[in-house]
Amino acid sequence: MGDVEISTSQWRYVEVGRVVLFSGGEYDGKLAAIVEIIDHKRVLVDGPSKTGIVPRHSAPLAHVSLTPIVLPKLPRAIGVGALKKAWEKAEVDSQFEKTTWAKKRAQFQKRRQLNDFERFKVMKLRKQARFEVRKTLAKVRSAA
Repeated sequence: MGDVEISTSQWRYVEVGRVVLFSGGEYDGKLAAIVEIIDHKRVLVDGPSKTGIVPRHSAPLAHVSLTPIVLPKLPRAIGVGALKKAWEKAEVDSQFEKTTWAKKRAQFQKRRQLNDFERFKVMKLRKQARFEVRKTLAKVRSAA
């Protein structure tokens, strides 16, 4: 028989210390951390993020997205000041800004702000880039 490689799943668990991103509602696009699990549908969140402070409140899990960032060894129902220190120590804001998720969100927001002429310029630039890629690909194919 062969060797069996066992790996853990890549699920993001609802756990104390998990950083969440609000999707929709009053705190849309803001980060917060789970400080207590109320039940299977609701969590207590608190967010000392630099992008926007989220006050401690109960939030339904349907309104948040779990990020891959976890604050390590965060005690249940931690206070606001201690959470802020743990947040800054883990550098959550900079960690999230490095993710492709945050970059895509920023690009989407930037594209959303474009006017008609700017969208036209983006389309022309994308066409030029596609032409260059196809030209070099054709050159490689003909050489092979």
